[in-house]
Amino acid sequence: MGSVLDIYCRLIGVQIRSQLQYRMSFLFDTIATGLATGVSFLTLALLLQRFGSIAGWTLSEIAFLYGIVEVAFGFMDMLFSGFDPDSFGKQIRLGRFDQLLLRPVDITVQVLGSEFLLRRLGRIAQGVAVLGYAIATLNIHWTLPKILFLPLIFTSLVCFFGGLFMIGATITFWTIQPIEVVNIFTYGGSEMMSYPMHIYQDWMRRFFTYIIPAIFLNYYPALYLLGKPDPFHFPSFAPFLSPVVGFGMLGLASLFWQFGIRHYKSTGS
Repeated sequence: MGSVLDIYCRLIGVQIRSQLQYRMSFLFDTIATGLATGVSFLTLALLLQRFGSIAGWTLSEIAFLYGIVEVAFGFMDMLFSGFDPDSFGKQIRLGRFDQLLLRPVDITVQVLGSEFLLRRLGRIAQGVAVLGYAIATLNIHWTLPKILFLPLIFTSLVCFFGGLFMIGATITFWTIQPIEVVNIFTYGGSEMMSYPMHIYQDWMRRFFTYIIPAIFLNYYPALYLLGKPDPFHFPSFAPFLSPVVGFGMLGLASLFWQFGIRHYKSTGS
């Protein structure tokens, strides 16, 4: 275990050093990433200044949802960027994945360490800023369980989206090309979870409750932390299903990934 972690750290170290070689370019890329993702929240803030709230949720409450998702997705996109279906599909087409299989190092560690997009710090920073604004303007009654639960929510979201990336990467073993439906659940899912789930149509809410239970990753934990009533009257333990869903998705994705590796056939490139 120690040697695997050491190899991973070495791979990440190489990625970081290469990206910091041109520091001004890295700085501008990071700032641009943060500004690009921050525009959507600025647009939302301007709209809410006009209309006041969305389905009873104020700007600060939505900022709480938005900030948690942005920080978590930014960390995931940085840590699991090697599994990004778009870039991973390219590695499959070019035959570069075959090179990884020839090395005497765990293949999962190699893929995790193959990319580490440090510029995602821009997205994380703007998410932290939005979340900080929300916490500063909301009258949240913080208790020790709530304080301890908050980082668990972040970790669960990182695992959930990372699992979706792994599933999307595994599918490219057979499709060669990445399929857009994966982006609906990753980038589209992060956008969806930035808003209260009760604003969506019944069919969509049911899908993201009983098929892909994303409702328990951010919305229900936010209800608990903000002390808001549950409009769907789920059991009292619903807010605490976040780690079950997040770690469960990553576990299932890991099993699917191992299945894909066992049945992988080279493209011949």
